[in-house]
Amino acid sequence: MRKFILPAILAIGLGAAAPAMAYDTGDQISMQVALDVASDLGVVTVSHTNFLGDEWEIEGRDRAGRWMEVDVDARTGEVRNVDRGW
Repeated sequence: MRKFILPAILAIGLGAAAPAMAYDTGDQISMQVALDVASDLGVVTVSHTNFLGDEWEIEGRDRAGRWMEVDVDARTGEVRNVDRGW
């Protein structure tokens, strides 16, 4: 029984990592570049980052502690949308 537990855990772990690797096409900006773009717009504390295939979604807080979400195009690095919690 024990000899089956470790391989099962490894298989589950590798299966969970596979979807993230599918997006690594090389022609898209890195998460760090997207974070830099969000930082330039005022995000100082990042709480969540999501990669949605064609854009990075960065959530965080500005200097005043207000919530912000910045959507960055994953290929060009251009800002698609900025939402601010006023």
